Amino acid sequence: MLQLVYVSSANPAIPCPTQDILTISRRNNARDRITGLLYADAGRFLQALEGPEDAVEAAYARIRQDPRHGAIVLLSRQVVDRRAFGHWEMAHRAPGADAASFLAEVERLTTHAAPGVRDAFGALARTRIPA
Repeated sequence: MLQLVYVSSANPAIPCPTQDILTISRRNNARDRITGLLYADAGRFLQALEGPEDAVEAAYARIRQDPRHGAIVLLSRQVVDRRAFGHWEMAHRAPGADAASFLAEVERLTTHAAPGVRDAFGALARTRIPA
């Protein structure tokens, strides 16, 4: 099983609500037996995809071709023995939401992830919370 983690920036010229991305991703990922985690906040995306190698590679190729994404950087590509994310989830901090609760949710969602993956999601979540 393959696991990819990437970060990207939203293209401000192409508005696309996060909920629309999530709806399409859930449908495609269920079809392709891909699980993972999508973190979206303030025009940045951090995503882990895991599943059959050909399906994950095809999904990542679609993302790279998607004009809504820019500055895509692959952070990790590794073969894993088991899924770190048993289902598709998305962490999103709504304006005014409690920062401590949000960080706790990100930690919960990444409990079974490899340390590097967990650290990437935690670091992005912490940078998005005002001091």
